[in-house]
Amino acid sequence: QVQLVESGGGSVQPGGSLSLSCAASGLAFSSEDMGWFRQAPGKQREWVASISRINIDAYADSVKGRFTISRDNSKNTIYLRMRNLKPDDTAVYYCRVFGPSGAWGQGRQITVSS
Repeated sequence: QVQLVESGGGSVQPGGSLSLSCAASGLAFSSEDMGWFRQAPGKQREWVASISRINIDAYADSVKGRFTISRDNSKNTIYLRMRNLKPDDTAVYYCRVFGPSGAWGQGRQITVSS
């Protein structure tokens, strides 16, 4: 059974930085493409960033240059480092496996407010 457990996040003022981690189990992690999504109140869930099994990353235009996705295959974990955060980044953030399981993490709240 694939499980994704997220940690990190929290509240920060505009311009601040936060990080998220997503630890995976029950899958061949190094062979999987992984990603981060977010869902703001009243909005649909949207893709934020992804990282392929060969470490190619991609970002939504709204976060490009501010967010960095990375992975550590020795820890079965992906990360999302977020800097210069804006109020529009406020959302629940989810990690996801793009493979057959399509599993999602439980979500972590990120709140950007002064």
